[in-house]
Amino acid sequence: MTARNRYDAVAVGLHWLMAAAILALLGLGFVMTGLKPGSPLQFKLYQLHKSVGVLVFGLAVLRLGWRLGHQPPPLPAAMGPGERLLAHAGHWALYGLMLGLPLAGWAVVSTSPYNIPTILFGVVDLPHLPLPRDLNALAKGTHMIGAWLLIATLMGHVTAALRHHFVLRDDVLVRMLPRFGRE
Repeated sequence: MTARNRYDAVAVGLHWLMAAAILALLGLGFVMTGLKPGSPLQFKLYQLHKSVGVLVFGLAVLRLGWRLGHQPPPLPAAMGPGERLLAHAGHWALYGLMLGLPLAGWAVVSTSPYNIPTILFGVVDLPHLPLPRDLNALAKGTHMIGAWLLIATLMGHVTAALRHHFVLRDDVLVRMLPRFGRE
């Protein structure tokens, strides 16, 4: 496979780092919301969830900038126009969710009646957005719906990658895998 037919090391690294962080966020989200409200463990998990969410936002900005400055490998020639449209729509939906969900989460904590500070990784204080408290229900709903949309979009993304690899037997999945010393 030529360099032109695969993503560069920065794109691959950002992809897999963000994949791990997003899966961690989803797991944390399900666990922390199922815990006893106000428990010390719940508080710690919320702080970790917020910290990783801000990290994902920063990585998404970096990744989008990288993507806009670096041409990705072309889609397989055998892909029809509808499949190409779905591929592009899915990728841009992922970018939108990777940027929008952290912002919605920030709006949730900024409008919370509890006024709990966000201390990123226990070190940096993240100020609240200057938003009115009456937006809290909207922000919570947006964040929750966005999380479910992200899950659905990720399922489509993974299913498409596996279909390309195991059914169509093309290089769509392989070109995003880390090389680990392979040529």
